[in-house]
Amino acid sequence: MRDKHRSRWLQGCRLTLSALALGQFTAGPVLAEDWNHHGGHETRSPIKHVIVIIGENRSFDHVFATYVPERHDQSVFNLLSQGIVKLDHNKNAIPGPNFEKAHQQAATDTGLNDAFLLSPPKQNFPKDQLPAPLVGGPKVSYIPNKCGSSPITTCEASLALAQQSESGLPSEYYQFLLSGGTGQTSQTPDQRITNVSALPAGPFQLTNSDAMPYDTYSASPVHRFYQMWQQLNCNHSAASRDNPSGCGGNLFAWVEVTVGAGANGAAQPSNFSTEYSPTATTTGEGSTALGFYNVQKGDVPYFTSLAQKYAMSDNFHQSVNGGTGANHIMFGHADMLYFSDTYGNAAVPPNGTQVFGGTPDAGIVHEIENPNPASGTNNWYTEDGYGAGGNGGFPPPFQTSPVSGGGSYSDCSDPTQPGVKPILDYLKGIHINANCEPGHYYLLNNYNPGYFGNGKNAYTDTNPSNTPFTIPPSTRKSIGDSLNERNISWKYYGDQWNNYVNDPYQLNWGAAGPNADEYCNICNPFQYDTSIMSHPDQVAAHIKDSVDLYSDLSKHSLPAVSIVKPSGFTDGHPSSSKLNLFEGFAKKIVDQVQASDYAKDTAIFITFDEGGGYFDSGYVQPLDYFGDGTRIPLIVVSPFARHGHISHEYADHVSIIKFIERNWRLEPITNRSRDNFPNPVAAPGNPYVPVNSPALSDLFDFFDFDDGGHHHGGGDDQGGNWNH
Repeated sequence: MRDKHRSRWLQGCRLTLSALALGQFTAGPVLAEDWNHHGGHETRSPIKHVIVIIGENRSFDHVFATYVPERHDQSVFNLLSQGIVKLDHNKNAIPGPNFEKAHQQAATDTGLNDAFLLSPPKQNFPKDQLPAPLVGGPKVSYIPNKCGSSPITTCEASLALAQQSESGLPSEYYQFLLSGGTGQTSQTPDQRITNVSALPAGPFQLTNSDAMPYDTYSASPVHRFYQMWQQLNCNHSAASRDNPSGCGGNLFAWVEVTVGAGANGAAQPSNFSTEYSPTATTTGEGSTALGFYNVQKGDVPYFTSLAQKYAMSDNFHQSVNGGTGANHIMFGHADMLYFSDTYGNAAVPPNGTQVFGGTPDAGIVHEIENPNPASGTNNWYTEDGYGAGGNGGFPPPFQTSPVSGGGSYSDCSDPTQPGVKPILDYLKGIHINANCEPGHYYLLNNYNPGYFGNGKNAYTDTNPSNTPFTIPPSTRKSIGDSLNERNISWKYYGDQWNNYVNDPYQLNWGAAGPNADEYCNICNPFQYDTSIMSHPDQVAAHIKDSVDLYSDLSKHSLPAVSIVKPSGFTDGHPSSSKLNLFEGFAKKIVDQVQASDYAKDTAIFITFDEGGGYFDSGYVQPLDYFGDGTRIPLIVVSPFARHGHISHEYADHVSIIKFIERNWRLEPITNRSRDNFPNPVAAPGNPYVPVNSPALSDLFDFFDFDDGGHHHGGGDDQGGNWNH
């Protein structure tokens, strides 16, 4: 059974082209009046329905490191195209002539003046080899074997149980809920990986045809806020024309093995080691972050086929450094949320404070993040983590479970706060505004949202089965509010929402069968918001289960904007899910749309919430204190998508919000939200780097909107058909 705390919280728990660019940006409003009304609303394109499907924790290079465009007039920026890797005669990816571009190093941050270092002094790993990547995921399957000693993969009873547990897969994909177990002990070197204990210090192919085929569970790297800033190794003195952020991306492995996902204030164990040993304590990850799939060997087949048929970005980014919750928050609000009092005013979160007094969970929490290294350690953060203990000692027999730790908030307006000054100094050096309001402690990592699915306040609930690591209800405006103001229909479809509403403490997390509750509460950006969750009519109208999406498609009642989130079974999150399960989840929706009347006017955006802590070689544009982070995949499926096109325009999650706003004529959410940023303008020869930073694409360049010879996007070719 999956660790509920780990799944719910750790996952998600868990520069001369300006005239041309501005011309494309302003063309839409001039031509918009040609398009018909839809439900009383004009759109600036023939797109009348948007469906956004968000998976979990995969960077662009992790998925598409070896992708090659079918069209010869298209290019892609990945490990293969840069020569960081090359293909041998069997199409396996091995170190290439430019492997040094992704060279990973160790570093030293031993607490001089208790300072968190954004770009610490570096040296090579011993023998210039990666610490061995370690095992993560189930030994067999998360679905119980109902056939005794017989293999679960041939067990009809287990297959039936899988079908009862999850509704979001095509029939041919349910077998993958039973397969892919690691067969090994967790947190030991993963012997399925070729040459696991002597890997060169850079990216490595995760899969192979022998012990580790594509359909296997693999470990999950750290993906927290300060860790990812440090992994990017950004230094304004290293900025150049081609890399004006000065980020090197060469500390992914080092951060993994020195601090990992944090220890909630616990002291570093006396036997701690950055290298695996049977007698040592490690972070449990090793160099997991450097693994990647190889599409040239058949990995990721469905998403590869969509990229070839429709359109893809190789410059789309997670919008916040770190994990699931913060990135979904930014997606829904184009801004970050902060700790507040009952009236929505900024306040100081509990820190050194006892909470849940008189319950089995009573304990002292430290919710303010402190990434400064503990005394006598190399980069062991002083206070950082998703929070320990709690949940009333669940599962039975119930025992005392005092809470502790939970460092996840920062007042980034105050340079005296832990970890803040190095980032503020760096942003000042590259002339980027941090956009931190004075006295606001922003939530940087995963906490539960302020409301349960039944609309009750989750922050003030002291039931021992609840968790204190919950952000108070938010008054920040969201894209849902913007759509409501214009009476434009929208729904958030969260897989297993119906089960979750009756299981607010998610005591059925990890269970199999019809009551399975792997709904992702931290992924629903509207579940944080008072404007939605405190009004039962709003919840009933806008927050739905994925089964309602399938019903709405068949009943011709699809809203203009749909946001779809898979369950923990099918979201593709490493260790707790698999990428092929997310492919299946997306395929079921794409197939149903293509078989419906909605095929003619729908755009499906398939992406991920974040890179999961996996290495990526792409340029990262700092937009403010919170991000951006690494590249992640984005595929757009639509009859208007430019066939085989790869967009190089700089974009992140908020770009999808900008597309919705431009298409339906909405104003930016607030005067400080990221959707105010202009579309990017790039210099000749470097389409990836905006010269008007901070800037974000509105994604219209993915489409060929041809109306009597007029193009509303940046299109140049072959739009207008689902099957090219």
